[in-house]
Amino acid sequence: MDESIGPRPLQRSGGALHEEAVSVCNPFTLTLSPAKPGERGPDSPTLDPQPSTLNSPMARSYTPGLKVRRRTRHRAKRLLPIAGEVRVKVGDRVEPRQVVAETFMPGDVTPINLANHLSVSPADVPGCMLKAQGDRVEVGDALARTKGIFGMFQSEYAAKVAGTIETISGVTGQVLVRGAPTPVRVLAYLAGEVVEIVEGQGCVVEADVAYVQGIFGIGGEAYGPIRMACASHDEELVPDLIKPNMQGAVVVGGARMTGDAIRRAIEVGAAAIVSGGMDDQDLRDILGYDLGVAVTGSERIGASVIVTEGFGEIAMAQKTFDLFAAHEGDAASVNGATQIRAGVMRPEVAIGLKGEAAREEPESRAIEGGLAVGRLVRIIRDPHFGQIGQVAALPSDLRTLESESKARVLEVEVDSRRITVPRANVELIEE
Repeated sequence: MDESIGPRPLQRSGGALHEEAVSVCNPFTLTLSPAKPGERGPDSPTLDPQPSTLNSPMARSYTPGLKVRRRTRHRAKRLLPIAGEVRVKVGDRVEPRQVVAETFMPGDVTPINLANHLSVSPADVPGCMLKAQGDRVEVGDALARTKGIFGMFQSEYAAKVAGTIETISGVTGQVLVRGAPTPVRVLAYLAGEVVEIVEGQGCVVEADVAYVQGIFGIGGEAYGPIRMACASHDEELVPDLIKPNMQGAVVVGGARMTGDAIRRAIEVGAAAIVSGGMDDQDLRDILGYDLGVAVTGSERIGASVIVTEGFGEIAMAQKTFDLFAAHEGDAASVNGATQIRAGVMRPEVAIGLKGEAAREEPESRAIEGGLAVGRLVRIIRDPHFGQIGQVAALPSDLRTLESESKARVLEVEVDSRRITVPRANVELIEE
């Protein structure tokens, strides 16, 4: 099999694919391939400590990371694409599927060349009209009729579309019929409190949630209770584990989810599927096309799909799996939208907490992105791709890597052993 399309880890730093790890074969083809050990992507900045702090065991550098939090205060900005009516006010309690803002998008315009249909000059079209500008027409209604000769040999045009007559032109001989406006509604997404109103556009909803960010996803927003399909974080999600009672649920797997399992989940009506990894060929087969390097979230396959670790045979992190298991049956809000270039957007699962206040973060973890001893990190490059451990040491001196380049490294304790890796090859897991 051609290795360029086989299963492999998704190379990333802070959720964005490294430029050197992306090969675009055509405008709609994304080929994923692992980078060499020790390489860095241009979107993986590392702010090394100042010389005065290099010898400090708590020296910090900036390393972007995924959020996996048992309890946090989460805000969701819910905005309309165009101006409309906001249907809530500050202080209101809302439910995930509650409409908080609504507007109407103008309907499609259908041009009708009546001069051609009636075989008259464009200037004669206004005089042939049986309907005026602004009138409503239905399919089959007589829209225009010629005068004929002594009332005979008249030609008539019946409307093929329903809508409202927007313009009648004696210059082009065309009539424009505007279709019915399309309602656009924005849901609250979270079960929480409205804390801010954006006049004419929407609102900000805040809630206490258990929160998990994924590395990649497709499909838009979905809602449903958490249902565990796998018994352990390293169990593969296969079709036999998808049960009929998972209809409308957020199905959580362990390791790789197979394409057949995703299709089975869609068949039973699952709202979303979340697991550690998947094969890029399965993704291509499910979508029916190659996914370009852009923003996902508009796919309509019947369910949202989120990968928490990457592409390939990768198990879900134990902490992430345990978090989902602890909330089985609880209502979750899911968004598979992903952007892997500038303005990184990560897929997410937010599980509502019933009556629990957000936990205060310890002072040592108050600075987002602070890389320090004791922090939980995931290794994002081969040969230890996907492994999770704690930062054991942050040596200040430069080390020579296998590529013979020099870089600052850190020591990660994984399963009672220490691994030395470049600092650019890890990302934080924000608890």
